Amino acid sequence: MSLFPLSLAFAFANKDMAQHSNHTSKTYPNRNNENHTVQLGPRPFFLVEAMNDSGLKTALQQCTNQPFYKTDFSIGHRGAALQFPEHSKESYEAAAKLGAGMIECDVTFTKDHELVCRHSQCDLHATTNILATALVDKCSVPPDFSNEKPFAKVKCCTSDITLAEFKTLSAKMDASNPNAHTLQEYMNVTPNWRTDLYSANATVLSHAESIALFKRLGVKMTPELKAPSVKMPFNGFTQQAFAQKMIDEYKAADVSPKNVYIQSFNMDNVLYWIANEPEFGKQAVFLEAMNSKADLPDAIARLLTLPSKNIKIVAPPLWGLVTLNESSEIVPSEYAETAKTLGLDIFTWTLERSGMLQHGGGWYYQTITEAINNDGDVMQLLDVLAKKVGVLGVFSDWPATVTYYANCMQLK
Repeated sequence: MSLFPLSLAFAFANKDMAQHSNHTSKTYPNRNNENHTVQLGPRPFFLVEAMNDSGLKTALQQCTNQPFYKTDFSIGHRGAALQFPEHSKESYEAAAKLGAGMIECDVTFTKDHELVCRHSQCDLHATTNILATALVDKCSVPPDFSNEKPFAKVKCCTSDITLAEFKTLSAKMDASNPNAHTLQEYMNVTPNWRTDLYSANATVLSHAESIALFKRLGVKMTPELKAPSVKMPFNGFTQQAFAQKMIDEYKAADVSPKNVYIQSFNMDNVLYWIANEPEFGKQAVFLEAMNSKADLPDAIARLLTLPSKNIKIVAPPLWGLVTLNESSEIVPSEYAETAKTLGLDIFTWTLERSGMLQHGGGWYYQTITEAINNDGDVMQLLDVLAKKVGVLGVFSDWPATVTYYANCMQLK
């Protein structure tokens, strides 16, 4: 859950950072008394200037010279996946530097039942260099070089290899070409609104390693228990054991439940945590799996059942929370109004994952397409989500955008 060309890439070492050096950096102490720096880089400023003239644009322009701090409203979706390989150490560190107060590790498991950070159990062929290593022979479906399109059905899963083997891999930008004839054609297809500039030897992490890193970075944690791609139980590893092991790793690391927002699309996982780990279950997030506007009536009906199940937080996609009124203004949707009436808290996903917005924004903007015609409209959407919907936080592939807005509007 893609956006900008290399000219607007991350500004850790970029000379573009110099023009904002007086107002995009601020040191702050984390709970380990280390200092970290929030560095927004040029992108949020670019987006504000791209906005159509409005009172909101004027208000956001007034914030360009203020210091910026990390904020829980800004959530690193798979880290800072717009420019860094998702779920890599480097992506997580970038998210923290961009002001994310909370970072996500999607949690799946290996052949030896160890937990690792990957968006999908079977995405290693697209998100790591496994096809270029000796581990390719262990893939569920390795390339078939007797076929004209040897990569058409390739599938490599974390459950194909052990944790030790997983740790030998390097993360790469999520991209693949199933019609490729060669390995280079298959792997080297990063979209032009992303970059490979930060992909050299990106470090994959176990779930436990992500926890240790997030503690060091001083951020809250929002792990998502991913749906297994293999049949469960997997070699004796049950779904409940999987759900429990994720919680156990936070306990082992002495992480307070109040600093963890556990997530799942599977309501059974959420109910398991509420019943068996109530301290963590208090902040369990039910992720709403809507694919199109046609799914909204069923999703609204599901909302009505959540309070009786003690589910207190929901997280639908961005478009599920907004619609257009008769004046083509972005306003809260029926789903959003229902959730608010029920007293549910809300997160939403995912900003900065849609390419350039001049053509309506695609999937994540499907209920407001007619109102989206330039990249600055992302700020207008954020404003509605924050002030009219009242979301707790927004997942973003480039947290700096949300960090800028949240700081300007003095959100926590």
